[in-house]
Amino acid sequence: MQIQDLPYPDPGAPDARSGPRFLWWLGRNQLGGQLKALAWGLLHFLAVSALPFCVGLAVQSVVDRSGTRLALTGALMVACGACIALGELMLHRTAVTNWITAAARVQQLLARRTALLGSALTRRVAAGEVVAVSTGDVEKIGWFVEAVSRFTAAAVTVVVVCVALAVYQPALGVIVAVGVPVLAVAVLPLLPRATRRADFQREKAGRATELASDTVAGLRVLRGIGGEELFLDRYRRASQEVRRAAVRSARMWSLISAIQVLLPGLLMIAVVWRGVQLARDGRIEVGELVTVYSAVMLLTYPLRHFEEIAMAYSFSRPSARRAARVLSLERAMDSGGSLAAQAPRGDLYDPVTGLLAPSGRFTAVVCGDPDAAGLLAERLGGHAAGPGEEKPDAGPRSASVVLGGVPLDELPLECARTAVLVQDKDPVLLSGSLSELLDVPASGLVSAGAALSAAQCGDVLEALAQGSLGTGDPMDARVTERGRSLSGGQRQRLALARSLITDPEVLVLDEPTSAVDSHTEARIADGVRSLRAGRTTVVLTSSPLLLDAADRVVLVHEGTVVAVGEHRELVRSEPRYRAVVSRETEEEAAGGREEAAALGEVTVDDEAVLDGVLEEIEEKA
Repeated sequence: MQIQDLPYPDPGAPDARSGPRFLWWLGRNQLGGQLKALAWGLLHFLAVSALPFCVGLAVQSVVDRSGTRLALTGALMVACGACIALGELMLHRTAVTNWITAAARVQQLLARRTALLGSALTRRVAAGEVVAVSTGDVEKIGWFVEAVSRFTAAAVTVVVVCVALAVYQPALGVIVAVGVPVLAVAVLPLLPRATRRADFQREKAGRATELASDTVAGLRVLRGIGGEELFLDRYRRASQEVRRAAVRSARMWSLISAIQVLLPGLLMIAVVWRGVQLARDGRIEVGELVTVYSAVMLLTYPLRHFEEIAMAYSFSRPSARRAARVLSLERAMDSGGSLAAQAPRGDLYDPVTGLLAPSGRFTAVVCGDPDAAGLLAERLGGHAAGPGEEKPDAGPRSASVVLGGVPLDELPLECARTAVLVQDKDPVLLSGSLSELLDVPASGLVSAGAALSAAQCGDVLEALAQGSLGTGDPMDARVTERGRSLSGGQRQRLALARSLITDPEVLVLDEPTSAVDSHTEARIADGVRSLRAGRTTVVLTSSPLLLDAADRVVLVHEGTVVAVGEHRELVRSEPRYRAVVSRETEEEAAGGREEAAALGEVTVDDEAVLDGVLEEIEEKA
């Protein structure tokens, strides 16, 4: 795989059982590039290691006054120089390719897993952790993958040089053959502590990243309550913790680097001291001493790769563990799908709660618990909860939502998402022009103008046009990242318009008007009802205006459907429904009745109160 061939048509199925297994799988999938880097690395390192022998031969040729051998040695040195240059060039080129392609493979795997998990990902892994895995961790993993081949070439070179010295000059070669392995393993006892400090630094950095992302996301609210300084102090403390952890980690790696410099120096002193003694006794030639000395001096070059591979593995192992953790997360549904990729039509039924949304009808669902409503919305879209996410009232995960008699978890994921679209209570708006924001996969039957009109986005268009100088068409106006330049209600209405444009067979809306005033909410209810005529629409809400516009209303209490009917009928006949819609708990209502009875007061008839509430709703509408 070359850089110009990216992205991968298929990045493969990773072995995500553990960090080391993931690194091993990644290395096997980069085998071609690893072998190329190894070949070029051997050429480069062996050519570098051959220079001391050339220097020794040249010195001995001068001592022996042999011009022929000196000329041959010069030619050999030129050939070594050419091999060094070619090997270094191609090794760097191949190593960088391995780094980039490995990082790209990991990023593709993470992107696919993120798309597969959807909103379930951030409930299992913190948002800051996901960002850190997708950026810094990917770089560290790519670094280790490309460093493996260079380390292997360096290790082979060290073995070859030690054996060659032992054969060339046994008296000094034995010292080198014994000392070099000691140099290679001398830092091993320090690696566990260095790894722990690196892990601690990474943990602190992830926490700081998560805190920063949360602060930026809530900056508008923080400014409103004057909490910028409070959160700035929190981030400043987290940043200082990262700095202290980084300094502690750097101290350990500095100690390892110092040992890597000190021990080769001691080995060189020992070789020179012993070599001078042997030269005085006439047991070795001057050229041989120069050769051994030069070889030991140049061995520090490949030995540096032992330190690098230790650092690369220490930093990449926790990164690979975190990446493997994300890649090992699975959906509770069969994402591959066992049925044909054809979107079904018909009633939407949830066997866990007993909720039935008839085809082509506007169904409103009332849940007393907002968290339960969010989980129910995800279930209706086939986004079932994963391990550790179940709520006591969410029911078992095994029962799939059924659309037209077809379980959603037996459909291919893309087909299931096309059939049922779920809009979260906190939808995200991506940056770009309004036309780009609304350019989503759609049936083509609903125009952007109709969707914006149904979602009551007239004032939003005006605000965007005024904020974008030189833009005559509001559709060309820019929407900032996550729509932060807009109010909460404006963001909700734009997100609703985007969902309406897609025109799915089933549209599930979770609190689509929670940040909208009552007058606009009433118009949105009429607009959605009119635009979605003949399509299945499910709205999870407790707003009386939306509930009154629905064809049927379903009350879900403690994870089970307990009442079905029209809004006005349920207000009169179902106390639990009335308590949720009126924002009054059953205990408060019972307490009020008991207090009135104790005072001997005559209470107003319930029917009259309810009629008054309904009249107020009609006036607002």
